[in-house]
Amino acid sequence: MFDKKEETAKEKAVKIEVNKKEPTDQDNGLQEEAEQHDLIEEKLLEKMTEGELLQKIEEFREKAEKNYDLYLRSQADIENIIKRNKKDKEEWTKYSNETLIKDLLTVIDNLEKAISHSTNENSLQALREGVELTLKGLKNTLAKSGLEEIVSIGKPFDPNFHHAVAEQEDENAEAGLIINEFQKGYNLHQRLIRPAMVVISRGKPEA
Repeated sequence: MFDKKEETAKEKAVKIEVNKKEPTDQDNGLQEEAEQHDLIEEKLLEKMTEGELLQKIEEFREKAEKNYDLYLRSQADIENIIKRNKKDKEEWTKYSNETLIKDLLTVIDNLEKAISHSTNENSLQALREGVELTLKGLKNTLAKSGLEEIVSIGKPFDPNFHHAVAEQEDENAEAGLIINEFQKGYNLHQRLIRPAMVVISRGKPEA
């Protein structure tokens, strides 16, 4: 029993030793190269005169100033990019509906024409035709932007697209079919934005 425990402890020690990351030849080579470079720099500095050291310090100072200047320029460029992207985003948001609004201007024109023609002798008929034309134009414009009307009458009730407000008995419709619509429903790019408010058939009345 004691021998088994001792072997287990030794095995763990071996595993820990194996798992330790040993430096590779490449790492050792890089470390030696860095150390040699530092030694060379120290020897060169020791051999320099006071004037040469001052000149070396001046070179380091100029290099540091140049790097700092590059850093400041980079920071300024980054800030300008952020500001430009923010402005572009604001402009895009501000005018994202420009195309839709341009198309809706035609609807305004048709409504104005309908009101103007309603002053004629056949004002009621002219107004009706004008409103029908405007409604058709409005639907076509919104359809171009992805709006789709949900067809409900005669279709089975679907809670994903319909909101039932009432149930009625109907001799001509099976139970569960939609027989009336209070408000149309719409999808925008195949996503529901408003369910249709409908009346569902209970089926034929009981005798």
